[in-house]
Amino acid sequence: MGYGMIPMLLADDGVDFSIHHLLAYQFMGETVYLTTSHVCMLIIIATIMIFALVARRRILRADEVPTGFQNVIEFIVELLQSFVNSSMGSHAKKYVNYIGTLFLFVLLSNISGLFGLRPPTADYGTTFSLAMITFVMIQYNNLKCNKIGAFTGLFQPLWFLFPINLIGEIATPVSMSLRLFGNVMAGTVMMALYYGLLPIFVKIGIPAALHVYFDLFSGAIQAYVFSMLTMVFVTDKMGE
Repeated sequence: MGYGMIPMLLADDGVDFSIHHLLAYQFMGETVYLTTSHVCMLIIIATIMIFALVARRRILRADEVPTGFQNVIEFIVELLQSFVNSSMGSHAKKYVNYIGTLFLFVLLSNISGLFGLRPPTADYGTTFSLAMITFVMIQYNNLKCNKIGAFTGLFQPLWFLFPINLIGEIATPVSMSLRLFGNVMAGTVMMALYYGLLPIFVKIGIPAALHVYFDLFSGAIQAYVFSMLTMVFVTDKMGE
């Protein structure tokens, strides 16, 4: 399907991929748009921040025997800590905050379709930015721990393998971002086509099961995979 056919689908068949320009403004001579993805991302960030502030307030007044919301907070923290510890070992303490935040952001972004939002991770700009943060962390730890070996390692085991090794390093953020983007975008497109092209009597009940798979199950798996790859690649450069 060419790009020109997307507006035709939207107009003629009622298919809505939730990509809308909400505000246009000029920046350095270029027209920049505030889209639904930006708004949804801000909502998710605000949700995480509010939850963190409320959780901090509750923990500061924690009871000796946890109940209710305190139980939820401690469960989430212990789950994220064990998740990072199992992959990063002795390095976990330095990265548990970042990995935990990354996992929660990607997870909430992926499942935001359950609440009528457009998943920010269905836009390549979001997933590529996250992957570039991982790439910078990988190369920073590579230089910090291996010093000159970070460069000489590109010529091993044989010097003429340098182009392949270099491509392998550069391909990391590309492959990570495309994996996350492709899976989330596929679910978004499938749900949009389902809602837009099928008659109303087919939409009763069935979309709930599709949302459970495309948003909840697949979204959780992709958040886990992205966070796991981040930990594996960073730990691999740090060594023992």
